[in-house]
Amino acid sequence: MVHGPRFQLGLVALVQILVLALWFSASAVAPALRADFTLSGTQSVWLTATVQVGFAIGAVASALANLADRIRPNVLIALSAVLGAAATAALALAAHDAWTVLALRLLTGVCLAGVYPPGMKIVVSWLPNARGLALGLVVGALSVGSAAPQLINGLTTLPWRGVLLAAAVLAVVGAAVALAFMRSGPAMRPTRVPDPRYVLRMFADRKQRLVNLGYFGHMWELYALWSWLPAYLAASGAVQGRAGIGVAAFVIAGGCGLVGCLVAGYWADRHGRAYVAMLAMLFSAVSGLLSVAVFDVPWLFLIVLAVWGATVIADSAQFSAALTEVADQEYVGTALTAQTAIGFLVSVVTIQALPVLADLVGWRLAVPLLSIGPLLGAAAMARLRTLVRA
Repeated sequence: MVHGPRFQLGLVALVQILVLALWFSASAVAPALRADFTLSGTQSVWLTATVQVGFAIGAVASALANLADRIRPNVLIALSAVLGAAATAALALAAHDAWTVLALRLLTGVCLAGVYPPGMKIVVSWLPNARGLALGLVVGALSVGSAAPQLINGLTTLPWRGVLLAAAVLAVVGAAVALAFMRSGPAMRPTRVPDPRYVLRMFADRKQRLVNLGYFGHMWELYALWSWLPAYLAASGAVQGRAGIGVAAFVIAGGCGLVGCLVAGYWADRHGRAYVAMLAMLFSAVSGLLSVAVFDVPWLFLIVLAVWGATVIADSAQFSAALTEVADQEYVGTALTAQTAIGFLVSVVTIQALPVLADLVGWRLAVPLLSIGPLLGAAAMARLRTLVRA
């Protein structure tokens, strides 16, 4: 059934995979970009960090302009995907210096803010009573799509421009699918025009504050790990050769991430979001700490990274779902916008800091320090669980 919940959930997941390939498309070919545009070390780091900043800007602007109410979600997704694809294609075909590259990456992030949140909104409109598993699938699709450029770069001999153009083509296909087939469900309701002052009230409320603190701990770890996973793998010697590193990064971040999101979503709908998010962050933190001990044991190292890849993203959808349950229902849109925007800005800090730290102490010791975020987040979720029970 074209308008059935399962069909629409599958469509949203497919579109996320296709369009989110834009996210790490430049990061996957960072060495070639660094050479062709003479990027400094700082500018190379900003290849991913600018996307995070752009996403935060786009999310806030979209909410304040109430775009999801003025434009049908599937149309907004399609337009954003096409614009993001155009920015990525322009980087491949027309960029002439480092600052142009970074500006186009910032624009890509702004556009992706019109793809991911509306997709989640469509899913909840079809499956409001199974949002944990449903949003888990969407976030899992995000992890697969985000890791797709690593697979393209690892399995093909395309030059860096070809990798970017391939990601742009995938995004255009995703836009066409969204426009032609994606529809909102019967539970879709107009979002109230956001009130920025609600953000202050949100952080004054203990339950919402704890959900957000958990999410910020999650974001402290997630995108820094994803951004620097290829460099981390290369430093370990666990995967030999450029192609092997790209494929391993895709399997760890994409494949394992998808499995983690689905399992966490299934259990969260049955055993509580705070409990599942707490467990995921604890497993993620422990995996990071264990990686120090197995860094020089290739197969064991990859097994630990597989668990890490599954648990680092498993809790992501549950923070969004939990916030929709504890926030003032008149201002859910504002709450989610603030959570997402602040979380992605938090990720900029660790994306920037991790390579600097790695230069000082090595990748073996630098990356496990990301475990600080999920440990603090797990503590927040444990406290939230106690409040919910009370």
